[in-house]
Amino acid sequence: MAMIEVRNLRKSYGNLEVLRDISFSVEKGEVVVVLGPSGSGKSTMLRCINLLEEFEGGEIRIAGKPIGYIEDSRGVRRRLKEAENAKLREQVGMVFQSFNLFPHRTVLQNVMMGPLKVQGRPRADTESMARDLLQKVGLADKADQYPARLSGGQQQRVAIARSLAMQPEVMMFDEVTAALDPQTVKEVLNVIRDLASDGMTCILVTHEMAFAREIADRVYFTDGGRIVEEGTPRDIFGAARDARTRAFLDNVI
Repeated sequence: MAMIEVRNLRKSYGNLEVLRDISFSVEKGEVVVVLGPSGSGKSTMLRCINLLEEFEGGEIRIAGKPIGYIEDSRGVRRRLKEAENAKLREQVGMVFQSFNLFPHRTVLQNVMMGPLKVQGRPRADTESMARDLLQKVGLADKADQYPARLSGGQQQRVAIARSLAMQPEVMMFDEVTAALDPQTVKEVLNVIRDLASDGMTCILVTHEMAFAREIADRVYFTDGGRIVEEGTPRDIFGAARDARTRAFLDNVI
């Protein structure tokens, strides 16, 4: 069973259609990288998966269960109950280009908030887990610092730990290194590399081509709101079939 399955996904902003009949799947433990030019729908696609964006058509399933809406055989859509959607959303963590940390809370408090407030976990257990996660991302010594005292790379690693604290089955990363200086990009990529090595199911939107080639099990190339091409990193980076894929890679590599 696929961990994430997207079927015929459609999304528009007014008259602008940004996702056009998108279909793809992500298996458990798989690392999928989504490439494409700006405006091709990559980020919107990720945001639809955990309902940060509503979508007008198609179906998304997480571990076999539909999220957001379900369509019957006649194409009639039904909105699922909010409790159903909320439980499924917890299975999909997402880290953004912007860190979105609470500036008035310490690093440790930022990581603990979700499990405490959303999942109602015991404080002692949550703190122990949060400290373990900060150790995992190399920031155990920053637990009592405030975000403003951290570098961009450190803040992004806190954001990853915060997402992991919800114990998701899937992690999605949306251009998480785009706002970082070159010196701190590597430390964030190392954390993602470790997660992938540990078997975490990951979906990445990135312009870090060397990293994508190294880490991906499968690569999807998007353009104009459609998936143009998919394949292994060797297929896409070494022998892309579609002219749009080749043109994009020629410009960024």
